[in-house]
Amino acid sequence: MPASLDSMGFQRQPFFKDKNRAFWMLQSLGWGGYFVLRTLSGIANAMGWSYVLHTALLTATGYSVTLLMAAAYRRLIRAKPLVTWVATVAIILLAAAAFSAIETWSHATFISPGSVPEGFRFLGAILLTVTLLIAWSALYYGINYYLLLEEQSRQLNRLEHQASSAQLAMLRYQLNPHFLFNTLNSISTLVLLRQTERANAMLSRLSSFLRYTLVNEPSGMVTMTQEVETLKLYLEIEKMRFEERLQPRFEIDPSVERARLPSLLLQPLVENAIKYAVTPQEEGAEIAIEGKRVIDRVLITVSDTGPGPDGAPTYVGSTGVGLANIRDRLAQAYGDNHRFETQSVPAGPDTPGGFRVLIEIPYQIEAEEPK
Repeated sequence: MPASLDSMGFQRQPFFKDKNRAFWMLQSLGWGGYFVLRTLSGIANAMGWSYVLHTALLTATGYSVTLLMAAAYRRLIRAKPLVTWVATVAIILLAAAAFSAIETWSHATFISPGSVPEGFRFLGAILLTVTLLIAWSALYYGINYYLLLEEQSRQLNRLEHQASSAQLAMLRYQLNPHFLFNTLNSISTLVLLRQTERANAMLSRLSSFLRYTLVNEPSGMVTMTQEVETLKLYLEIEKMRFEERLQPRFEIDPSVERARLPSLLLQPLVENAIKYAVTPQEEGAEIAIEGKRVIDRVLITVSDTGPGPDGAPTYVGSTGVGLANIRDRLAQAYGDNHRFETQSVPAGPDTPGGFRVLIEIPYQIEAEEPK
């Protein structure tokens, strides 16, 4: 919209945004068109200026009658269908009779002065009037039912969005308590051992991590770079607990650094790897987070060198809300347009084995809806 039009107040907005204004505009345009067409028809048939007065009276009558009909329809539109239909038919017949009586009288007064209104003229008028008022009623109900349906659709979308956001919040906030309790226990242990500097450092990092989780919406999207920075902050906290036993490794291709994904999507996978790969092994384990782009997809892998499902039966069966949580969040964010797989990595001459989680999502660089 040009700036000059905006400055004059002619800003573009939906026609039916103001239902009251839209009704009066349509009502005035409709009956104005009725007046113009009937007047032109009368002039074309050499009816004279008295026909213009006759048409003006009929236009005013129709305008007023349909205003009364609209007032009644506003109540009927939310009633039961049978009540709406019966009452609407009765209102149309009553309004048509009143309109036709005025039209018959006006014709006898202005078009044929001195003539007596005839029953046949009234019958012909009421047939045409009924047709006109049925068309007006159909248009009124059609527009209003469309607006009601649109409003219900908007409400449904809002409710679905609120439910989705609430579910995502529940899914994400389920992950924090376990990590928080472990970290607080570690801080408590450091305080008892009088290692105040390490305790303060852990508290500072914990504060930064929790600030991030509170600032970002559960349904929000972040870039891969932001997600990796958050993971590093989380791993710094866990590194103070496990020291050299925790060996993180990041391999993020530059082509996916701007790719967007749900915030804190990978943290529970890393936490899961720490719990089932680092904790049970005296020598610890390596945790690798890899990300690369494959055409229009982002492939993310979180793997570890732990015992895997064969060496630790609880690995899959007792992951708490971890893996199930990630599945649900991916389904919420992408529907069926994603892949989530867990794989056991067998030990070999060059590989220590372990467990791997593979995630494939659409490549997006803006906060847009998944395609």
